[in-house]
Parts: sequence; C-alpha cells; structure tokens
Amino acid sequence: MPRDYQKKVDRYSKIILDNITEGVFTIDKGKRITTFNTAAEKITGISREDAIGQACYNVFRSNICETDCVLYKTMETGEPVTSKTIYILNSSGEQIPVSISTASLRGEKGHIIGAVEIMRDLSLESKLRKELEKKYTFSDIISKNRNMKLIFDILPQVAQSGSMVLIEGESGTGKELFARVIHDLSKRKNKKLIAVNCGALPDTLLESELFGYKAGAFTDAKRDKKGRFAQAEGGTILLDEIGDISPAFQVRLLRFLQDKEYEPLGSTETIKADVRVIAATNKNVSQLVEEGKFRQDLYYRINIIKITIPPLRERPEDIPYLVKHFRKKHNHILGKNVEGTSPKVLEVLMQYNFPGNVRELENIIERALVLCPGKVIELENLPPDLIISKNIATPVKIEDESVKDLEKRTILDALEKNNWNRLAAAAKLGIHKTTLFRKIKQLGITLPAIDGRSKNTV
Repeated sequence: MPRDYQKKVDRYSKIILDNITEGVFTIDKGKRITTFNTAAEKITGISREDAIGQACYNVFRSNICETDCVLYKTMETGEPVTSKTIYILNSSGEQIPVSISTASLRGEKGHIIGAVEIMRDLSLESKLRKELEKKYTFSDIISKNRNMKLIFDILPQVAQSGSMVLIEGESGTGKELFARVIHDLSKRKNKKLIAVNCGALPDTLLESELFGYKAGAFTDAKRDKKGRFAQAEGGTILLDEIGDISPAFQVRLLRFLQDKEYEPLGSTETIKADVRVIAATNKNVSQLVEEGKFRQDLYYRINIIKITIPPLRERPEDIPYLVKHFRKKHNHILGKNVEGTSPKVLEVLMQYNFPGNVRELENIIERALVLCPGKVIELENLPPDLIISKNIATPVKIEDESVKDLEKRTILDALEKNNWNRLAAAAKLGIHKTTLFRKIKQLGITLPAIDGRSKNTV
C-alpha cells in the first residue's frame, strides 16, 4: 500500500474513532495504552497525550483492575467480554459507572498482540434510575404503596414535633426502621436512639434495664448501672413490643411518661429525663384496652401520633423493589455477583402471603444468594416449603401490571446485556429460547434490527 494512501487511511481511522460516542482505547501485551479516542478523554477526564504509553490500570483505576482485569483475560483467552458494568475513577476522583466490552487484537499471523475496550458512560442512566428510585424510597424504607407514601409524607412533621409516637405493625414490617427514620429527622438526631424489647424481659429486669440501679439495690448489684433512659438522655428511646408489658409495669411506665421523672432501683434520688419516647407493638393496642389487658390512660398517653405499617401481603407491588434492594445488599455482604431474579421466582414471591413480612423476604433472598451458583436467582434457590406452601396452591396467571412491567424490564435487561442476542439472553434468564420468544411477543417488546450475533455489534 502506498505510503500516502496509508497515511490517509490512518487519518480517516482516527476521525472515525474520534466521532464515536463510546470511549475506545487499545493496549499492547504489556498493558500500555496505544490508542485513546476523544470519547475516552471525556469519560476519564484524561487527555490522549497523558494516556498513551501509560499502563491502563493507572489511567482507569477501576474496581476490577487489581483482581479481575477483563482486558488481561481477553488477551489470555481470546474470549471477548460483553456489556460488563464496572466503575472507574475519573481525573477528579469521581466514581463513574461504565459498561465495557472487550476483544482481542491479532497481528497478521493471527497472534494476539493486544486488546481493545469499548466503554459507554452510564452516569446519566444511573442518575435517572436514582431519581426514579427516590420516588419509592424514604431513607432505607422502600415502597411505592399508596398507604406507605402517605406515611412518608407525614414523617418529617412527626419527627420535628417531638411528640410521642406509637408504631403498630406485624412482626417483620420494619417498626424499628421507622423509629430510626423519625429519630434521624428530629432535632435529637445527634444523640442516641436506644431500643429496648419490652416483651423479652420480666418486670424486675425490665425495670432495672430502663431505670438503672444503685450498688447494693439487690444481691448482684456490685456497682451503679445506668438505665436505658439515662443512656438515651437528649435522644430517643424505642420501647418495642410495648403491648406485652404487664399491668403492674404499665403503672410505673405511665408515671414516668406523665412526669418524665424516675428513680433508679435502690435510690431515693429523682432524676429528670430529657428523652423522646417512641413505642412499637405488633399487637392492636386499642383491642387490648377493650379486653382489659392494657391501661386506657397509658394508651392515650402513648397514642398521640399513631403510625400503622401495612403488612407486606397488602403491598405486593413493593416486592420487586425490595428483592432488588436485598439482592444488592447481600451481594455485597456475601461477596457474590448475582445480577437478577428469574420471572418465575418473582411470580412465586408475589403470590406468597409473607407471614414474616419484609424480614422474611430478606431472609429468603439472602438464602437464595448463598445457594445461587449463577447470575440469576432461580426457583431451586428458594426454600422448598415456600414453593409448596398452601399460600401458592396452583400457578396463577399474573395480571398485576407492576409484575408484567417487571418481567418486561427483566427480559429487556437480559437482551441489552447480551447485545440483543436472543439465545444468549435466554441462557442468562435460565429459560428456553422458545419461551423467551413467546414472552417477547406477549409483552409487546420491540426488538432492534440487529440480531446480536454480528461481530461489529458493540
């Protein structure tokens, strides 16, 4: 090829690379950057002149550079990597989410001489997703249920009021989490939130636990001990399972709530307490009052503001969001990289009654992650008694639009991550290709013209 013509080809190749919106760079076998296009400059904040000749891990400082370099694996095996999401640090030290695809570079004789990586900036997509998720999240409470949103709306005012709050809800609904949010939004947020499970202690122990005691108050009292009210001074105390305390202790507690004063066991000194009280219970306290098991005057004292948390079975639309949240949380804790949940698993979870509520769902997802060998949670990863539970007598056709939407998003996500290759997406989802084709038609998914198998597809 004439030298002038070769220069022209090289010039056009550079122009093409610099007009591609995705970042493109190449490395040699020594992991030194050999080309670096304009989009790569924009994503990283590093100029072409500063990048070329540098080791790629010095430029990108990715979370996988040290332990799981995809470019190195591609050069070693010759196998490409497609649409893997990672984080890099730009020149300002900010974490940037990018989707990367790699391929090996071969010389004239077919030997691998380096590798190419194409990266797509996911910052805007990530920002939009976070904005969407904000609509369904209040602190660590995740919900898109209408009744839960009504609670979200009043929580800031409740927190700022300083009044007593009674939180009612079944076990596992997250009562302590709500108490934490109220505390964190209040003027007392810089002080402690102390939680006491009133139902787990007999009267004598509960009294000493709450009010403390002086040395010599009883046989084993060798030294003074601060009670929970003293520990929470200036902050908030959560009296959990308050519906389980005995009538005798209800009298003592009422006296404290009226005067905010108490005497530690064995002491004649009255202590004034500056503490906000939040009570929580898994029982219907008004019904306990009617049955004569709970003092009416104490109920009126703690029931200034009542928040009733709906059980999970009454807000099934939250399940997909909670599953995603717990999958991310326990992926991190367990060191796993499970990327999704099969539609069949979500169908089972949406139909289950969840007597243990959100806590039970979290336990199910943690167990599934431990047992999941691949990238997607499948039915066999769920507890056997969940599958055969009487709450799921027979498979039910899903009519709920939120579930259909989730199924559609799951399939679209698998297709996108596999460059719209239907066979690869079906394998990732753990379903047969004909099942995927049928789902695509049923859900009205519009596919792009590419078939995902072209070598030029990125």
